Amino acid sequence: MATTPTDSLNPWLELRRLTPARIALGRTGTSMPTGAQLDFQFAHAQARDAVHLPFDHAGLSSQLAERGQQTLLLHSAAIDRHSYLQRPDLGRKLDDDSAQQLRDYALAHPGAIDVAIVVADGLSALAVHRHTLPFLARMQEQTATENWSQSPVILVEQGRVAVADEIGELLGAKMVVMLIGERPGLSSPDSLGLYFTYGPKIGLTDAYRNCISNVRLEGLSYAMAAHRLVYLMREACRRQLSGVNLKDEAQVHTIESAAPSENFLLKGE
Repeated sequence: MATTPTDSLNPWLELRRLTPARIALGRTGTSMPTGAQLDFQFAHAQARDAVHLPFDHAGLSSQLAERGQQTLLLHSAAIDRHSYLQRPDLGRKLDDDSAQQLRDYALAHPGAIDVAIVVADGLSALAVHRHTLPFLARMQEQTATENWSQSPVILVEQGRVAVADEIGELLGAKMVVMLIGERPGLSSPDSLGLYFTYGPKIGLTDAYRNCISNVRLEGLSYAMAAHRLVYLMREACRRQLSGVNLKDEAQVHTIESAAPSENFLLKGE
């Protein structure tokens, strides 16, 4: 696109090319230009749609089955989307039928489970639909040598992060990984969040979990997110803990150098 002499004198235009943030929108009198206002309304509509989009668990289960992965479908205590949004506490626990389903599964399949993978719609089913399969593929590539036993992938309708603790406890899992749709932003309606807990059980607070957020094509790549998660899982097994006492100190090899990049936060310690 050709630039005018006025454009070349405006440093904000160059910054706009580097970020989706709404900066240097311009003005018409005392208001925003029509184009900027319409873009904002469109982004807001996308965020609202992401929150209310139904969880296509059947489609996701079918795709996972094609890759040889079994699934279990559960439901939180929130009976519908309205209850889920109005009562966050209900999304943090399973309904009675789902809890019994897990107990029955654990009785029928005795033995240690190292990792339980839970996928919940959260506040953006769109994120789960788009990113679950490619992320799990990267994760499986990086855990192939660990020989960790896994449960079927647990799909939870109307689920929040803490429901994974109950699932992990009922299955007797050593670790639980939650993939969940994050609260949509005005430039990120499809952001996937990862929550990892070692020794999951009912009643744990966020201090016992590690979070990796903004997993999507425009954010944190699948490979990088999987690399960080697997590092945390390995360290958790070694140290038998997770959360605030387990820091993400994963080192990443760059293209330019075979040496691992330094974590500037650790310099001087």
